[in-house]
Amino acid sequence: MNKYIVVLLLCMLPYFSFSQEKVEGVVFDSDASNALSLSGANVYWQDSQTGVVTDFDGKFTIPYLKEFNRLIISYVGFESDTLTINAPKTIRVNLKPSNELDEVVVQQERDAIQKTYFSPQNVITVNSDELLKAACCNLAESFETNPAIDVNLSDGLTGTKQIQMLGLTSPYLLITQENIPMVRGASQAYGLTFTPGTWIESIQITKGAGSVVNGYESISGQINTELVKPLTDNAVFVNGYANQNGRYELNTHFNKKLTDKLSTGLYIHGNKRTQKEDNNEDGFLDAPLGEQINVMNRWQYQNPETGFVSFLNVRFLNDEKQVGQVDFNPNTDRVDNGGSLSGAEVWGSEINTRRFDTSLKLGYVFPELPFQSFGFQTAYSFHKQDSYFGFRSYDISHESIYSSLLFNSIIGDTRNKFKTGISFAYDGYDEVVTTDDYSREDRSVGAFLEYSYENLEKVSLTAGLRVDNHNRLGTFVTPRFHIRYTPWDRGSLRGSFGRGKRAANIFAENQQLFASARQINIAGSGGNVYGLEPEDAWNYGVSFLQGFNFLNKKGDISLDYYITDFENQVVVDWENPQEVSFYNLEGESSAKSFQVELNYELLTRLNFRTSYKFYDVSTDYKSGNLQKSLQAQHRFFVNLGYETEAKDNGAQWKFDYTLHSFGEARLPDTSANPVEYQLPAFSPTYNLMNAQVTKVFSNSFEVYVGGENLSDVQQINPVLGADNPFGPNFDTTIVYAPIMGRMFYGGFRFKIL
Repeated sequence: MNKYIVVLLLCMLPYFSFSQEKVEGVVFDSDASNALSLSGANVYWQDSQTGVVTDFDGKFTIPYLKEFNRLIISYVGFESDTLTINAPKTIRVNLKPSNELDEVVVQQERDAIQKTYFSPQNVITVNSDELLKAACCNLAESFETNPAIDVNLSDGLTGTKQIQMLGLTSPYLLITQENIPMVRGASQAYGLTFTPGTWIESIQITKGAGSVVNGYESISGQINTELVKPLTDNAVFVNGYANQNGRYELNTHFNKKLTDKLSTGLYIHGNKRTQKEDNNEDGFLDAPLGEQINVMNRWQYQNPETGFVSFLNVRFLNDEKQVGQVDFNPNTDRVDNGGSLSGAEVWGSEINTRRFDTSLKLGYVFPELPFQSFGFQTAYSFHKQDSYFGFRSYDISHESIYSSLLFNSIIGDTRNKFKTGISFAYDGYDEVVTTDDYSREDRSVGAFLEYSYENLEKVSLTAGLRVDNHNRLGTFVTPRFHIRYTPWDRGSLRGSFGRGKRAANIFAENQQLFASARQINIAGSGGNVYGLEPEDAWNYGVSFLQGFNFLNKKGDISLDYYITDFENQVVVDWENPQEVSFYNLEGESSAKSFQVELNYELLTRLNFRTSYKFYDVSTDYKSGNLQKSLQAQHRFFVNLGYETEAKDNGAQWKFDYTLHSFGEARLPDTSANPVEYQLPAFSPTYNLMNAQVTKVFSNSFEVYVGGENLSDVQQINPVLGADNPFGPNFDTTIVYAPIMGRMFYGGFRFKIL
């Protein structure tokens, strides 16, 4: 493989050559006669890695590249400017001040998936255009066309999709909503399904160690969702969805600009499924019955003159699910309502969740110092889940408070920036497993400092350190470091390392264990959380991104390799089919991830994306060192997207096709079961295909139809022991492939701009 990479790079060398002709200039803070020159302004060619920073006098010299003609000049606190340059020349640039919290960037048509060449962190931004390529009914279903995140079913009953990155499941990711921790604690299992897809403006995926600003819990990366803004979202938006298996969804957005500075939005989501599906005829529902109502009110205030910006969110959610055998009736068949375990009972489960959350974000930019700002954010949530699984019950209430105060400024010039602040978190858990009470309270306070050096020419870095005091985890230090080096034009080489620490919520994160006959065994070691010690890990990674032009078409190739090395881990051991054991790591545990990805525009408006991933995730169990179960070591991904040329009214066709190819995965050991309940050591390989066609009639209306699992792949026995659900071999946790077969769907989108 190395031989082919070298050949590819040699073939692209002509595109890396620099012209000796120059564009020179000076950047000023206005066009007034007393304008001041701006030191440290960024100057770079659009869609290029060629950039420079203005010197102490605001002067710059940048090579003239005839294949690029759009020169971008940006500076924190000022509106960016984009100039058309068709020949070497000397220019004067006058930037206009801006009092927005974030640096204003030039408005242009964005790629559906953006990879940054300049950031020291390995960040991938998934925009709304990419989300529309699939039905994208909620956040958990937003990654089907993106190879950075793996999506798998968590069990054989609930239909819940679990995400993984760098070979590790979502508990090892910091999942935030506008940089406020969101999917954690009690919401870990189902929380990704509580954010409707139409509410999402973009998703930022950070591989490896994240920023110290966002907390200490990130181990393998961070996923941050940005919600649509009342000021920029459509005045009215309606999205309807239905599929052949009886799932119906409706989303509505209503936004109103009340004044020049104040806007509000009301967002309502509802879904329902009442149709019973049992395609594999094992007597169990292939997908849950249920309904959800989700309402959010969002307020946005911004005053460029004074420098104040704020957001206020208030949301209420009610989600109800019913899973289990097709004939289950919760009014008569609940075991704890007088039923017996005679074997004649009907097995069923209900999972009812109610959630309230609110958040407030305030920002202030100093009018005379636009590179300096304060930020404050606080959030409160109350999450209550009442559930039972056959004869087991699981109830959890989670009250959470989070606050942080942040200060941004520079050291000397805008190439040297820093962030510092403090944060506070409170989590109160009222958790009962059948009759065992595991209630607790967690409190932490932390302080952080992060320094960034930005130089578009060669090197940029971010170095951060935070110190936290936690009533159960103690006092600990979390360092994070990221660096980017530009070896040549449109080449970006990155390295990172960092530490993460967390308290594992073993029941909330592994709720699939309740839908099995396995006994629960906690081998505590005297720790403060379920008798277990906190999880502690280091993440190391390198990545390389190379943009290129081939046959006058843009493309990029990226490679990354990450290692997550656990110093301590709460091992979840499924290797005994009669029990699930939780214990602290004794030995070694690591997750190694390699990925190569190619993006290229094959023809005008025909985009091709492909990737290959290899995982080596191994842990020392009590039975020996084993690869992680239910995870394919080899994965292959292909996506093709084509759009016809849009007419003046926006009318066009859009086509999208995605292929996922999964290698074999190790299955948990079932050799101790009777022969009829034994599974092979490895799962078979399979391919999963999805496609969607969208007809855009105008800027206001479009319809879409699509299909999932077009290859009609189905796992033969997702529910082990389905013939005797109250027997000793009942198990719904060993799921490696789709349960439902081929499925078609359709929908519409209507908006008033």
